[in-house]
Amino acid sequence: MKRTKSDPPNSRRFRLSHFLFGIGVLYLLFVSCKFPQFLRIVSTLSGDGSEDRLEGAAVGDSEDSDLSKSFVSSVYKDAFHRRLEDNRDQEGAPLRPNTEPKKEEERLPESPKQIPLRYGRITGKIMREYKRTNDLSVLERMADEAWILGLKAWKEVDKVDEKGSMKNSVLDGKPESCPSWVSMNGDELIKGDSLMFLPCGLAAGSSITVVGTPHHAHKEYVPQLAKMKRGGGLVLVSQFMVELQGLKSVDGEDPPKILHLNPRIRGDWSRQPVIEHNTCYRMHWGTSQRCDGLPSGDEEEMLVDGYRRCEKWLRNDIIDSKESKTTSWFKRFIGREQKPEMTWPFPLVEGRMFVLTLRAGVDGYHINIGGRHVTSFPYRTGFTLEDATGLAIKGDVDVHSIYATSLPTSHPSFSPQRVLEMSETWKASPLPKHPIKLFIGVLSASNHFAERMAVRKTWMQSAAIKSSDVVARFFVALNPRAEVNAVLKKEAAYFGDIVILPFMDRYELVVLKTVGISEFGIQNVTAAYVMKCDDDTFIRVDTVLEEIEKVPQGKSLYMGNLNLRHRPLRNGKWAVTYEEWPEEVYPPYANGPAYVISSDIVTFIRSQHKDRKLRLFKMEDVSMGMWVERYNNTIAAVQYSHNWKFCQYGCMEGYFTAHYQSPRQMICLWDKLSRGRARCCNFR
Repeated sequence: MKRTKSDPPNSRRFRLSHFLFGIGVLYLLFVSCKFPQFLRIVSTLSGDGSEDRLEGAAVGDSEDSDLSKSFVSSVYKDAFHRRLEDNRDQEGAPLRPNTEPKKEEERLPESPKQIPLRYGRITGKIMREYKRTNDLSVLERMADEAWILGLKAWKEVDKVDEKGSMKNSVLDGKPESCPSWVSMNGDELIKGDSLMFLPCGLAAGSSITVVGTPHHAHKEYVPQLAKMKRGGGLVLVSQFMVELQGLKSVDGEDPPKILHLNPRIRGDWSRQPVIEHNTCYRMHWGTSQRCDGLPSGDEEEMLVDGYRRCEKWLRNDIIDSKESKTTSWFKRFIGREQKPEMTWPFPLVEGRMFVLTLRAGVDGYHINIGGRHVTSFPYRTGFTLEDATGLAIKGDVDVHSIYATSLPTSHPSFSPQRVLEMSETWKASPLPKHPIKLFIGVLSASNHFAERMAVRKTWMQSAAIKSSDVVARFFVALNPRAEVNAVLKKEAAYFGDIVILPFMDRYELVVLKTVGISEFGIQNVTAAYVMKCDDDTFIRVDTVLEEIEKVPQGKSLYMGNLNLRHRPLRNGKWAVTYEEWPEEVYPPYANGPAYVISSDIVTFIRSQHKDRKLRLFKMEDVSMGMWVERYNNTIAAVQYSHNWKFCQYGCMEGYFTAHYQSPRQMICLWDKLSRGRARCCNFR
């Protein structure tokens, strides 16, 4: 049919092309302007913006998380306990204070950030002056209380007469004896706050058998699902956790979770039953191992004592169809061996009693349920079996009985005389009168006798330390147990390498130890550089000195494994409020396990502290970054030197420092280093 003359040519095509062009322009505008916001909304709906209640409950952290209440975030957020940085979603977080100044304040010549510089030197006299003005921050009130308790504890230590009535097995040098087995029923477990005490931890061959019955699933409210308008935000949940816990090092810090075993019978975000394994050391969660019914590999590096990490069980989303007759006939024809295979259902059922056995092997833990091996979890760096002194069972489960057998009968932390070798070889040299190259301050807890002894026998025997070019000292606060403080005092007097700080140890007050290290480094010795590290950090002293030598002489230095533009957590148990930290990001800071600063920065820190102008923050590594940034902005330019070989987690080939090293690993690293090989020791 011919087109009439009145019809405009290509009218339909013209309109369609313009319509498509307009859609394309709108799409580009959406991508360029709104897409980042769209991603943030999606991340919120997917669980990034968990609320404080969710994060605490899901992780199963210590006493603060009652697993009988809610497991919401663990159901729909697998990585809940590892979100320790870059938390950009602030929904549900404390509201940022109004930064609009009042009329009266507009006349004051204050800085735009208006950060009060009221943090100062924590001494008895200054704390009394602060109390008169009633202007103490939360951290200062905590320090004031720790100072008072510490002075009282120190007076009690002075009164201890080791030859008199306060003689005990610890002071006498008699090792405490522990039973080789313990048991507990369900009622006793409830009375003990769902915690069973393992007197001397575990050893290879130890086993723990738990008899219990999982609860039937119950409904829980999930805000993330409610936002997505999916089922009103209600889900069915049935899960519990079995945790091996270690000793608390200081107040305010959760005990390390040496093994976190979390069976989720109704599944989680994957909608499939799953068993999750993990560890948490000094409030840092590791990478989880999830077993969801799919078998793990049979490669040698994936096996644990010859067992698979994850066994196979039936899944409702995978039909395990039998092979066809043709395939079966062909396999027999070519002579391939036929291996009969049995696939079991998920071993835990709601309302049905189970028998779970946890066994400590040579390379890891092995979990059997109903007499069948289900999962295995390899040991991780930073933990020893002897440290597993507590068994916690919480969640949707009724525990009938617990039996722990083949337990060790002694523990080095409870019997310090077993690890403290009173030998002249390990004594520290007197402080030198001449200037030194490097002072190393080692943060340690009062009951870490084994860790300190391992340091004395390893990198403290370096040639630079023996020649007094480098000096190292432990910095330790006091323990609530008087007998521990008494042994600590004896240890300090004999070895001469411990600086006892007279306040009660708390996690939030570790920053005061860092201030003490800074003052000691220029007041008691004259050091060109000061290094801070932890007592589970192995240092290649000569290598660190070589790295320092690469810096131009006279240049201010801040060296370590640096973090840039890390954001404070605004949610969860370890949240930082806007009152504590009003800025959106932290300043550049080196990870706490090991870093180096030059003496001019140390002098600045000491001066600011003396004048009560030093701002203190509960995270000591962030505090150091904040002080260095202030020096960099007001005094002189600082050279920030970053290197991954100041290891934050574990060890790497060619390391400068290795973190989370057990006493055994320290000895192994020193042995390898003595042979000229800087290699890691990845065993317990």
